[in-house]
Amino acid sequence: MAIDASFWVAISFIIFIGALIYLKVPQKINEVLNKLISDIKNELDESEKLRSEAKTLLDNAQSKLNSAENKSKDILAQSKKESESLIIEINDKFHKTAELKKSLAESKIAQMKEAAIKEIKDTSIRIAVDSVKKIITTSVDKSKLDNLFSKDLEETKAVLKKINS
Repeated sequence: MAIDASFWVAISFIIFIGALIYLKVPQKINEVLNKLISDIKNELDESEKLRSEAKTLLDNAQSKLNSAENKSKDILAQSKKESESLIIEINDKFHKTAELKKSLAESKIAQMKEAAIKEIKDTSIRIAVDSVKKIITTSVDKSKLDNLFSKDLEETKAVLKKINS
């Protein structure tokens, strides 16, 4: 039997496989692959843990955001109520002040009216006294006295009209 090149290739292949087995290369490859697999599993577990922590943080942030929104709504509602009550209070104070000013003006008008009436009475009395003085000092007859009285009466009416207007 003749040994050809393919026989020697087969023999060298078997020797190569044997050397690989003897040097435990498949076990080392298996260990390296197992280590890579465990590293990948650890990374996946760690990423899953980070994902769950991120989800927890997101839920906490979302609940804080919802709480802050509710608080802001409550604050807005409270400030709206306070502003409405403040507006009502200011409006009431304004009306009370206006009523007070109105009553003060009315009392001033009444005082001015009383003062005008008193002044009219005083002027009337003064005119009457002056007329009497004129009559007495002139001591004239009755027809002149009647004319003088009529004239003084007209003057008194004129003065009173001026005072009233």
